Amino acid sequence: MAESAGGGNPLSLFLPFILIIGVMYFLVMRPQQKRRREAMELQNKLGPGDEIVTIGGLHGTVVAIEDDVVLLEIAPAVQVRFARPAIARVVTRAEEPVADTVDEPATSTETVVDETPNPVVDVRKQD
Repeated sequence: MAESAGGGNPLSLFLPFILIIGVMYFLVMRPQQKRRREAMELQNKLGPGDEIVTIGGLHGTVVAIEDDVVLLEIAPAVQVRFARPAIARVVTRAEEPVADTVDEPATSTETVVDETPNPVVDVRKQD
């Protein structure tokens, strides 16, 4: 008895395509949606005084925000308008204090090691 060639399960024909679509979703679409959400969150948290970088590489400070337009100060008394989606990243937030790096003097509990003088001596004649 010979079996017919078309008698297989139709789901087995579509299973590879379904798997490819599933893999594409997890490798391409999900990370893209995550980046889009993060960009929207960044743009919604913008406030006056934030230092930002645009997608074109322009550095500026946010002066004012309207619906989907951001007013940036790129130099003293020079202001430009940008679309909100043109903001690539925030360098510093206005409410974040700038960390000062102050070197503290050595405390008395630390051991100070005296360095020996350099044994190399300059023997050139000086006129």
